[in-house]
Amino acid sequence: MQESSSEQEINSIRASIAMLNSNLDHQNQRKNGVLNELLNLQEKVRKEGAESKVHKFVSLLENLKFLERQESEIRSDFDAKRSSLEAEVSDLEEKLATGSDNNMLSRGLDDSLNESLQKLNSAKRELAARLRAIVSVKRQLDDAPSQSELIQYERRLSELNAHIQEKLQQTRKFYATYNALLEIKELMLKETSLLNSISSQFQDAIASPTGRLKLLESMEGIVKGSQQKLEKVQLGLQEEQKVCDALKEKYTAAVAEQRRCYSLLKAFQEECARNERLRSQTSA
Repeated sequence: MQESSSEQEINSIRASIAMLNSNLDHQNQRKNGVLNELLNLQEKVRKEGAESKVHKFVSLLENLKFLERQESEIRSDFDAKRSSLEAEVSDLEEKLATGSDNNMLSRGLDDSLNESLQKLNSAKRELAARLRAIVSVKRQLDDAPSQSELIQYERRLSELNAHIQEKLQQTRKFYATYNALLEIKELMLKETSLLNSISSQFQDAIASPTGRLKLLESMEGIVKGSQQKLEKVQLGLQEEQKVCDALKEKYTAAVAEQRRCYSLLKAFQEECARNERLRSQTSA
């Protein structure tokens, strides 16, 4: 009965060794998959020309190499543990074959089994830590935006900037219209007040030579003030005309630059299409 129990414990140890081998094989498969994904991502980065992500990619590759060194250490430790377990199994089989003391053998088997279980749990924890590290590296690689995403972000920001500039121009136009209308209102109020003053004092002023002289002097002062106001408005108009001409020149230059950019973009797209055709022909 005790020999049957010993054989069961030996079989359990062998099953533990087989489980460790299976876990190590699974880990190797996961590592190879991650390496293939990294190589594909590196090729993708090279094709898309994402120069700004190269340093980050190199850092991630260094992390992967560090994980590979850890895996090598774990593999060496695993080989040593497996050799130790195999030696213990051989020793136990020899003891069973020579008929050693059953109690001592049972205690030895229990101790060996507990130690094997501890080693197995430790190997599982190390494997889980390595898998978490690999998943973290893969997540960091996935978080790096591709060239197409960067182009999409840039296009969206350009659209938002154009919309903001349009709103700004509308707001400036509304403010300019409001200020112009407010100035017209003030001039009309002054004109109305002046006409009312002239109308109320005209009859009294024209009745006497002195009043007529004062009226003429007052009218000359009004004409002079109006002339000064007109000159000031004309100067402002000239300044606005200069600004308008400068803006027209800038607009003409911008239109020419836009046409040049469109032509360059069209040429670039044609070259990209030509490059894709050449690649497809080469791969075929």
